[in-house]
Amino acid sequence: MTLRWRKSSKSVESGSCVEVANHLGAVRDSKNPGVVLGVSPARLRAFVDALKSR
Repeated sequence: MTLRWRKSSKSVESGSCVEVANHLGAVRDSKNPGVVLGVSPARLRAFVDALKSR
């Protein structure tokens, strides 16, 4: 499966952001795209919801 990565519209021009794969189970740092972390969809959703509530 080919992952399609997307960045937040809030990401900065310097590339300092986190990208999420199309299936919400993988995240990576834009500055180090070779390192992919697996995250459960529930944990990722909780993280995103916490960020949105700030």
